[in-house]
Amino acid sequence: MSEAIQTEQPPYPGEAWTEIVRRPTLEEFSRAFASDVVLEASVLSRPIVGPIGLWGFFQATRAMYDRIGFTDEIGTKARMCLEWEGVFAGKPVAGVTIIARDDRGAITSVRLHHRPFDQVVAFAETISRHLG
Repeated sequence: MSEAIQTEQPPYPGEAWTEIVRRPTLEEFSRAFASDVVLEASVLSRPIVGPIGLWGFFQATRAMYDRIGFTDEIGTKARMCLEWEGVFAGKPVAGVTIIARDDRGAITSVRLHHRPFDQVVAFAETISRHLG
């Protein structure tokens, strides 16, 4: 009698990251990060340090995209790379998010890169207004 081998369907690209970014409270969101986590982004003039700053950034950006979705995910326990595509202000935008974790699994670094250049500029101007 042969048994069928069942393989577990992998989560969709970006599932773990999306779950973190959508957490409903700052307290729940902060649990995923080291206290000195750093966000560097092509749409920011300087890094954002700490979970509170990241929370504000992602709360603002969630409302800015017309559409966004992850298309591919590669990585290890220590580092994950997510490719994404979307629409911002009615125009296509795409990029990559690179997430680094420490030995305990806390996120220590997020690098967020947008493209094309005209969308980088437009997004940077908009996020700057949102963050003050």
